[in-house]
Order: sequence, then structure tokens, then C-alpha cells
Amino acid sequence: MNRLTIWGLTSCLVSLMAVSGAQAQIAASSDAPVDVTADRLEAMNQNCSAVWSGSAEAVQDQSRLRANTITLYNQIIGGKAGNCGVLERMEAVGEVFYVTPQQTVRGDSAIYTSSNDILVMSGQVIVAQGDNVLRGDRLSIVVKTGQATMETGSKGRGKPGRVRGVFYPNKASQGAAVKAPPPRAVPAAAPKP
Repeated sequence: MNRLTIWGLTSCLVSLMAVSGAQAQIAASSDAPVDVTADRLEAMNQNCSAVWSGSAEAVQDQSRLRANTITLYNQIIGGKAGNCGVLERMEAVGEVFYVTPQQTVRGDSAIYTSSNDILVMSGQVIVAQGDNVLRGDRLSIVVKTGQATMETGSKGRGKPGRVRGVFYPNKASQGAAVKAPPPRAVPAAAPKP
């Protein structure tokens, strides 16, 4: 390979890294790297975006975002095409799943906006935590605090399509974490004959 080809490949890789998921935040308050995989990556340096398509998945710590397509939009610095900064927005489309150790959230699409740290999932949203299930049309989550709002377009008692939750209050395993089983008693050593 000649120097021009090597320089071109190096420049392309640096640009890909600038619009990759490395600056994305999948797990709240985590400094762990974000590992993004897909069948295909298309990086568009002129608008500082990257489209991960074909069973796309972004993993950070124990949190996972899966979708048919995940698109990352980075800040354009100084209005100059190709001069990319930090992540501004992440969009996931098609069979979207956001999975943490505590919950699984499913929807048709999701948009994360870094300026306000809000993740909005829409389209037949289902949240499951243990046996508890919550359904609606649109879920907004402030990632840092975990504050969430579920909404639907349906209003009024008895109307179909309202926000619905089914909760099992007497289940011991509900909550933020599953408790470890108590330690087993170790039998005393048998006396020697």
C-alpha cells in the first residue's frame, strides 16, 4: 500500500471513531466503553452521523440497546462538515429493546437526546420488571434519575388503549436487584471413628 492509501484509511477510521458509540451512554452513570455491533456501518462524515444497521446492538456494562437500526448523530463543531464532537442524539428503529439487570423495555422506536439526558420510546411500549408489566404508547425516561412517564393517546375511564400496569406486590424478587440466597450451613465434620 502506498502512503496516500494508508493515510486515507487512517483518516477514515478516525472519522468513524468520531461518530461511533464511544461517546454514547447506554448504562446510567457508567464510564465503561460502549460496544456497538451490527451487520453494516455507514459513516457520513459530512453530517457527523453513523448508521449501524442489521441487528444492531449497543452494550455498556450490563445494559443493552438492540434494534434493527441504531443511528448516532454527533455535534458538528464550528459548523464545519466533518468536524465532529460529542454525541447529540441516538435513534433506534425497529424491534427496539432496552435491557438492564432490573428491567426489559420494548418499543417500535427510541430516541436518546444527550442535552437533556432523556430516552423516549414509542410504539406499543412494554416495560417488564420481574412479573410486573406496564404498557403504553410512549415512555419518557430521564436516564440519570430513572424518573419515567408512560403515556397513551387514549383518555377517560373505560376507554381502550389507556396506560395499563399489572403489578404483583407480594413477590419477594421484585425491586431493583435480586437478593442473593442466604448462605448454606456447612455441616460439621463427622467425628473420626
